[in-house]
Amino acid sequence: MQYDRIDARILEIVQKNNRLTSETIGELAGLSATACQRRLKRLRCEGIIELDVSIVSPKAVGRPIQMLVLVTLERERSDIIDKFKKAIKSSVDVVNGFYVTGEADFVLYITARTMEDYEQFTRRFFYENADIKGFKTMVIMDRVKAGFAIPIDVPTED
Repeated sequence: MQYDRIDARILEIVQKNNRLTSETIGELAGLSATACQRRLKRLRCEGIIELDVSIVSPKAVGRPIQMLVLVTLERERSDIIDKFKKAIKSSVDVVNGFYVTGEADFVLYITARTMEDYEQFTRRFFYENADIKGFKTMVIMDRVKAGFAIPIDVPTED
């Protein structure tokens, strides 16, 4: 997966607003709309652009309780890790999940309607899973920044 200076500019633009037209992105990147569309298609096909998403306000859709949960597994075996990754991917309550190093094995970002709903989730998702040693919940007081923008390094010309 390689990209050039123009691709880097396109990536910067679409990370800020992926609803811009190809014409607008092209103008900002110094390309025609057709050339911009070709580059966007290639960036998506190569997996450099993974998804085009909208960031939704949890509060606006009735899920004002947000938590970060540190999960520790009973044992670190590949089958247990893979099984838990699959559970994370299939849960609608888990917005983001990360397999991490350090004291915890996973960090989850979870939203809920109420603390009672979160308690029910913990019973289903954590307590009924014998592979989980423990978990610690941190309730988010304020979402200071929301986004997925990655700093884009501009390749140097050889």
